[in-house]
Amino acid sequence: MQEDIGKEEMFSKVLALTDLVGYQEGAIVSRTIVDEDTGTVTLFAFDKGQGLSEHTAPYDAMIYIIDGEAAVAISGRTFNLKKEQIIMMPANKPHSVKAISRFKMLLVMIKS
Repeated sequence: MQEDIGKEEMFSKVLALTDLVGYQEGAIVSRTIVDEDTGTVTLFAFDKGQGLSEHTAPYDAMIYIIDGEAAVAISGRTFNLKKEQIIMMPANKPHSVKAISRFKMLLVMIKS
């Protein structure tokens, strides 16, 4: 597991996304990989049944499922995503995420 590696130590290295964030029982764990004015890249690990309640974001975002299975709702429509699938979420539209099984995702948000 490479969870304790710092941002500067990530440069010019081959890393496995699944190793950069670990599962925790009954919780959601997140790790920000990039946090810039132009956008963010964040890894999440959700235990089964955990989720993010409905909310909006001012920017388009993309979810990439790294492991497991999740239900992503966008504007009242639910999509079941599995490993290696992505979904785009439009800005200012209500969305939520729930773990069908333990899952890990990469969230990419571009602000410009």
